[in-house]
Amino acid sequence: MNNTSLEFDNVIKKARNLFTAKMKDYGTSWRIMRLSSLTDQIFIKANRIRSIQESGVNLVGEDIKGEFIGILNYGIIALIQIELGSNTTDEIPHAQAEKLYDKYVSLTKDLMMKKNHDYGEAWRQMRVSSMTDVILMKLKRLKQIEDNQGVTEVSEGIDANYSDIINYSVFCLIQLGEGNE
Repeated sequence: MNNTSLEFDNVIKKARNLFTAKMKDYGTSWRIMRLSSLTDQIFIKANRIRSIQESGVNLVGEDIKGEFIGILNYGIIALIQIELGSNTTDEIPHAQAEKLYDKYVSLTKDLMMKKNHDYGEAWRQMRVSSMTDVILMKLKRLKQIEDNQGVTEVSEGIDANYSDIINYSVFCLIQLGEGNE
């Protein structure tokens, strides 16, 4: 029997630890990033993962687990930026950033649990490479929505796509063994 909630929490614990450690090194310098820049950062990471999956060659040496954690953290940063706005160079206190991080983890986990129920944990039958493709597709959608100044006619908005990207990253990390402790 799978315990997706616990596995999710284990993945998030690792990602949050990295987020807070990087804040100690860099502060909240990410506050300057526009959503389009965050989308591109996530795209770079997802594209690297796909390239490694297809070629089987990793010259940089950093494994894809770290890239999925980066995607997850950039997704949460994007949700924070949506709330706070990204037209600023003002950093925020670390405690506020951590509180916002936890808020968006909670909202994203709640969404995941609902979808997981309705879809019957179908992601467990998916390949990590397929989930990477879903992340890349959602990034293309985000780019199109951004090009349309955030306006959609019938589709989910920017925040929903970031939330799905976060959850697919968690699923990939669980599949790769990061959710088991």
